[in-house]
Amino acid sequence: MAAEETATAARARAEKMRAALGSVLAALGLTGMKLAVGLASGSLGILAEAAHSGLDLVAAVVTLVAVSVSGRPADESHLYGHGKVESFSALIETVLLFVACAWIVYEAVRRIFFREVHVDPSLWAFLVVIVSIVVDVNRSRMLSRAAKRHRSQALEADALHFSTDVWSSAVVLAGLILVLLGRSFWPARARLLDRADAVAALGVAFIVLFVSYRLGKRTIDVLLDRAPDGLKDRIVKAAAEVEGVISAGKVRLRQSGAQTFIDMAIEVDRNLAFERTHAIAEDVERRIRSLVPGSDVVIHTDPRESEHETLVRRIRAVAERNQVPVHNIVVFEDRGEVHIDLHLEVDDRLLLHQAHDLAGRVERDLRAGLPAIKRVNIHIESRDGGVGSGRDVTAEEGPLAERVRRIADGVAGRECCRDVLVRRQGDRLAVSLVCGLDRDLPVIEAHRLSSRIEEALKRELPALERILVHSEPEAPR
Repeated sequence: MAAEETATAARARAEKMRAALGSVLAALGLTGMKLAVGLASGSLGILAEAAHSGLDLVAAVVTLVAVSVSGRPADESHLYGHGKVESFSALIETVLLFVACAWIVYEAVRRIFFREVHVDPSLWAFLVVIVSIVVDVNRSRMLSRAAKRHRSQALEADALHFSTDVWSSAVVLAGLILVLLGRSFWPARARLLDRADAVAALGVAFIVLFVSYRLGKRTIDVLLDRAPDGLKDRIVKAAAEVEGVISAGKVRLRQSGAQTFIDMAIEVDRNLAFERTHAIAEDVERRIRSLVPGSDVVIHTDPRESEHETLVRRIRAVAERNQVPVHNIVVFEDRGEVHIDLHLEVDDRLLLHQAHDLAGRVERDLRAGLPAIKRVNIHIESRDGGVGSGRDVTAEEGPLAERVRRIADGVAGRECCRDVLVRRQGDRLAVSLVCGLDRDLPVIEAHRLSSRIEEALKRELPALERILVHSEPEAPR
């Protein structure tokens, strides 16, 4: 897989280099041709185009260098790669375009108001502009295809630049046509129409200024790591749609050449297994990659308490403040109302009214701390107040132990009971047993089965004072 990715990257770099080199050669030919014809004809529009093409040549060379450097892999000094070199080259191109615009505007104003220049709308002048339009159309399409295929900002900047050259050349062509028409059909207005060439040059300048502003803004946005409009919201929405994500946290975006780097935090239930948490993160990563192709995505998972778990913990905290243990806490939600059932363990030496007062105090504290509670049902259970003696009488009570085993196996539906232990505490009997259950059985189902075994033993053997059913996973066969 790594070798395939390396080969793909090498092919992409070679194609980008061919497109950039073709742009350099085209700019070199056009600059020389426009300069020669502009000097021969005296057309400011064509000279402006020559200056523009000269800057295109410089920009194309910078783009060629940028494409060569940006294709290098990340190293110890450039952990995000060298992609921003393309953005830097686009910024240089923008500065050069602004310089060209300033010169064109300055010279055009001089020719319109202060200086008269003779323009010769010769066949060569028309030819060079038409050739320029044809060349610019073709190289703009070539660069645009390569830029879209490889998401290259440098090539995209060149493509956008040369597409505007087509329009600016068309403006110059229109100026030359007006000059020719003035001399051929309206000699009286020939001097006025001669200035149409300078006006055309101003048109070129304004077109280039507009494109330069757009290009410069996009380039600076990338260099300053500005997130594309709306992309963060789309990423958050995509992550939130993945099952298991409680909410999407901080998102960081940065563009480096053709690659978008995305760092994101998601909140997941802290009780999930590690494998499940990892699977959720991978699902989010796949969803983001489909939204932003070619992106480098890092997902950080933050464990979070669920609302239900938080409520159970607060109930336990209230019980702990009252120094009484609780278990079997069940929280029900019904049309916005919260109902709580719980078992409260009290010392078996307490009187009933004392145990009831203790339960009432716990209920009042729960209602005070959790106003959303509508009803609290508390089951009072006794617990031994100390450590007593217990003699092992399993051998003496063999028939009882065997009956315990049969009852447990009957509830489970198969032989599962083992290690039955019977103890005598004074005149009371206590039994503990181990039940081997399916290792893939959910905990809640194992608990229910153990509870059913305990209830059956209490019902069938009322002499048993205390019963403990311990569930163990069976070894795989």
